[in-house]
Amino acid sequence: MNVVDRFLEYVKFDTQSDELTNMTPSTPGQMVFARYLKEELEKMGLQEITLDENGYLMATLPGNCGKKVPTVGFIAHLDTSPDMSGRHVKPRIVKDYDGGDIILNAEQNVVLSPSEFPELLHYKGQDLIVTDGTTLLGADDKAGVAEIISAVDHLMKHPEIKHGDIRIALNPDEEIGQGAHKFDVELFGADWAYTMDGGEIGELEYENFNAAVARITFNGRNVHPGYAKHKMINSIRIANQFAIMLPRWETPEHTEGYEGFYHLVSIEGTVEKTVLTYIIRDHDRDRFERRKKEFEHLTRKINHEFPDVASLEIKDQYYNMREKIEPVMHVIDTAIEAMKRSDVTPKVVPIRGGTDGAQLSFKGLPCPNIFAGGLNFHGRYEFVPIPSMEKATRVIVEIARLVAEKQ
Repeated sequence: MNVVDRFLEYVKFDTQSDELTNMTPSTPGQMVFARYLKEELEKMGLQEITLDENGYLMATLPGNCGKKVPTVGFIAHLDTSPDMSGRHVKPRIVKDYDGGDIILNAEQNVVLSPSEFPELLHYKGQDLIVTDGTTLLGADDKAGVAEIISAVDHLMKHPEIKHGDIRIALNPDEEIGQGAHKFDVELFGADWAYTMDGGEIGELEYENFNAAVARITFNGRNVHPGYAKHKMINSIRIANQFAIMLPRWETPEHTEGYEGFYHLVSIEGTVEKTVLTYIIRDHDRDRFERRKKEFEHLTRKINHEFPDVASLEIKDQYYNMREKIEPVMHVIDTAIEAMKRSDVTPKVVPIRGGTDGAQLSFKGLPCPNIFAGGLNFHGRYEFVPIPSMEKATRVIVEIARLVAEKQ
C-alpha cells in the first residue's frame, strides 16, 4: 500500500479519545487500531515490536549503514479529537481541485469554500481528501501514522538508502493531553525523535505554549428571590463579574503568533454554586507565570467584596519545549535540510497549542513537530492534500538518510 491507501484504510477506525473515562487508552477503538497496526508491522518484517496494555505500539527498523549512528524516532498518535465524531468516516478524493467550492454534503448544505477557508487556494490543481460533511476526517493524526509506516516501508524496499536504527511509536490519547503520560522513553531508546503531527506542508515546530488549566469555584447562597435582599449570594452573577475582569482582547479569537490568552472553556452554575474553567496559554514563561498570578489577584479581589465566596485551583499542563530543543538545534537543522531535499520550503512556526513532543522533550527525548499535511483539524471541514502526505513521507526518508550521512 502507498501512503494514500494506508490513510484511507486507517480512517475507517473509530479512535476518538475521551478524557472522562480515566483509562489508557481512553477508548477501546484505539486499541483495536493499535492491534491492526501491530499486525501490519509484523507482516512488513519490523523488529522489536511491542504493544503494551496502555496502547503504546513501538517497533524498530534496524540500520543498514554498517556504522554506529544516532537512533532517530518518529511518533504519531492513534486517537482523533473528541470535538467531532470519527465514526463511519467516509473520505472522498477531489481530483485536480479547481479552486471553487467543494460540496461535502448537499443534503445538509455543508460546503468547503475558499471564501471561508482561503488556504484551499494554496492547493489548487492538487488532489485533496475531504470528508462527507458529517464527521471529521482524521488526518490528525492518521496522516502522520500513514506517513511514518509508508516511509519505513520505502526504506525497507530500497536498501541502497543507508540509515541507522529507526524507532517508531504510535501512542494513544494525544488529543486529550495524555499521549506522553505513559510513554516509556527508555524503552523507546531514541536519541531524539519527531512527531509527525503538524499541519500544512512545510511546518516545523519546536516552540509551543506553556499551558495551565484554572478552575474557579464560586459558592453562593440561595434564598427565595422575593425575600432575598441582603441574604442571597448569586454565584452565577459573581462568576460573571470575575469573567469580565479579565482582559477582553486576550482571548483566542483576538490573538495570533506568539500572543497568549485566557480561554473560558466551560461554565457550570446555579445560584448556589458556579464553576468557571479556563485554559491559560503563553509561549513566554514569565508572561505565563504572570497570567496565573492574575487569576490569584482577581480571586482575592472577588473575595474582598464577597468574603470567602471564590476558591481557585490552577494546574500546569505542559511547558514550551524550546528550552529543551535549543541545546540540540542540530535536530532542527536536520529536519530543515531534509525538507529542502524533498523540495519543501520549511516554515518554522510556533505551535499555538500543545503536542506530545513537548512533554516528551521534558522527559528527556527532544521531539520537535513536523507537518503531516492536514488542515482544518477537528471538524467536518478537515482536508488533506495528497501531495503534502507524499512530501511528509519523503521528509522522513531524507531525515533517516541524513543522520547516517553526517556520521
